[in-house]
Amino acid sequence: MTSLPPATVNSAESPSSSSSSTRRWLALAAITIAALMVVLDASVINIALPRMQQALGLSDAARSWAVTAYAVTFGGFLLLGGRIADYVGRKRVLMVSLSGFAVASLIGGLATGPEMLIAARVLQGVFAAALAPAALSLVAVTFTEPRERARAFAIFAATQGSGGAIGLLLGGALTETLGWRWSLFINVPIALIALALGLPTIIRSRPRGGGRHDIPGAVLATFGSAALVAAFSVDSEPNGWSSPAPYALLTVSALLIGLFVWRQHRAANPLLPGRIVANRTRGGAYLMGAFMAAGMFGMFLLLPYYLQDHLSYSPLVTGLVILPFSAALVAASLLVPRLLRRLSPKTVLVAGIGIATLAMAGLATVITLPDAVAGILIVTTIMGAGIGLVFTPLNSSVVTDVGADDVGVASAMFSVSQQIGGAVGVALLNGIYLLSVTSTNGVSAEGLRLTFLVATALYAISAVIAVTVIPTKRKATL
Repeated sequence: MTSLPPATVNSAESPSSSSSSTRRWLALAAITIAALMVVLDASVINIALPRMQQALGLSDAARSWAVTAYAVTFGGFLLLGGRIADYVGRKRVLMVSLSGFAVASLIGGLATGPEMLIAARVLQGVFAAALAPAALSLVAVTFTEPRERARAFAIFAATQGSGGAIGLLLGGALTETLGWRWSLFINVPIALIALALGLPTIIRSRPRGGGRHDIPGAVLATFGSAALVAAFSVDSEPNGWSSPAPYALLTVSALLIGLFVWRQHRAANPLLPGRIVANRTRGGAYLMGAFMAAGMFGMFLLLPYYLQDHLSYSPLVTGLVILPFSAALVAASLLVPRLLRRLSPKTVLVAGIGIATLAMAGLATVITLPDAVAGILIVTTIMGAGIGLVFTPLNSSVVTDVGADDVGVASAMFSVSQQIGGAVGVALLNGIYLLSVTSTNGVSAEGLRLTFLVATALYAISAVIAVTVIPTKRKATL
């Protein structure tokens, strides 16, 4: 994989020529903390959801939307957020969206009912849509020397990849000690730390160019993705797929997304230029990200429910059970730069997703055993290691051979694929689980086995994409 050519960034703003090594790494710390907050918030409330559901009177369907409302607006506005970062300035967008995210989190923590909570999650998603692409593109333009860039991407990928599991642990600790509201309040001090680190260290980096933003395109993308997720969410409703609602929503989604694609071919300044997705490596990365997120987000929604409701574990212990997943992911991610000096990125990708797929299949097996916890610890640790091998080359492939004018939107599209894939995965797996336990009370291990088998299939599709779509490049210059 090739690094972003320094010539594509304004020389007056090039971080490699105007900042010290120490300043760059402090900037990376700020960028990583900011981006980690976005990833954490996709999962930090998962462990708090059982108590949140009781306190606010959330229905089973609303429980799913407490997660997917964030993911839908996040995914829908990401392309617009990436374009704004490219044209307005990545540092400025990062700082503003970081502040807005903290305010939205404060509102969510003060929620008095389902409507206020879901509205706050929607607002969080809007600000996250600007924050995430700005963060990834800042990593790309801050580190231009290949070896240093490999280390930066490994650190960034490790924290992002482990964010879901860290969120579960943090959510468990906060829910048990301070209450479920702190699963949202915690974003305020995290944002303040990132702002304090980032304001003096992150150098402004904005490529040449400008233009009007494609607001109609953003509206079409957002509502098209929302309709798609809503269609799968009807699994948790009484009539489910026997009603016309899901089919109507799928039709609306196809129409809106089709209109979005049509507009991108004709807009003077499209949100998603065709050149971004036409690249085979980048397109494959987008598809892999979508299917992986679908399986992983769904797993992290349902596994905490099993540990708390079926095994009667506390929120903190539940988070500790999932902690080895995060530790293995970080360790594997930090090992990737060394592996890529000897192996092709495709080899590492295929190995990683293959391991993760087998581990997910193992989770579907051990969940029905009388003493399932030991098996859960083993297979989730293996899964974390496999996913850790995937994330670094996958993140880097997104900015492979992309000009500085497009690095924001290319980064945004990767987050789009993950968020929309994750939202659909949560809705799909939550619905399948609910359908499988309609005749039983409480949490069903058999129902979870079925949902984890579906998650295994989603991982397997991602593995097929890695084998058939991602091209082989012997030498990686991450």
